[in-house]
Amino acid sequence: MTGLPLVWGATEAEVARCYPADKMHDGPTRSLMALTRAVSVAAPADLTYRWLCQVAVAPYSYDLLDNRGRRSPTTLTPGADDLRVGQRVMIFELTDVEPGNQWTGRTVGRPRRVYGDLAMTYAAEPAGRDASRLLCRIAFPLPGRLARVKAEALSWGDLVMMRKQLLTLKRLAERDAGGS
Repeated sequence: MTGLPLVWGATEAEVARCYPADKMHDGPTRSLMALTRAVSVAAPADLTYRWLCQVAVAPYSYDLLDNRGRRSPTTLTPGADDLRVGQRVMIFELTDVEPGNQWTGRTVGRPRRVYGDLAMTYAAEPAGRDASRLLCRIAFPLPGRLARVKAEALSWGDLVMMRKQLLTLKRLAERDAGGS
């Protein structure tokens, strides 16, 4: 399946590509579900990446729901882009970081018990002069029928939250790119 809720904004090539999150689970790939979200950003990839790293500070989606009503910052937090393997970001522990490009994490603790064994890769990739693509891939195993039902519900909820998050980060990166 390549439409909603599994894919939003991503090209066929972006969906077909293998991301670090896809390699986080053992077993056959047919038993994995992958969600791919992407948006074009009229800002250089290095600036888009800095905004992407702000997810370590706040969720940037619906603050009332996932940030206890606190507003996500609208300015870059110094040092937020200094991500390291083992660091906790949202509900994930970072397992791979390529500074300036991407970071990958896996659910830990209570979020893992609630949402399952999710792996997520966020990336900011160049897409021409002063343009980039902001991508997110979430991969998780589907060990049985109940897991498939849970995954379907999760994919719709994630679509709503991730769309808002990526569009917010896009807006902020484009705002900053226009001011430079």
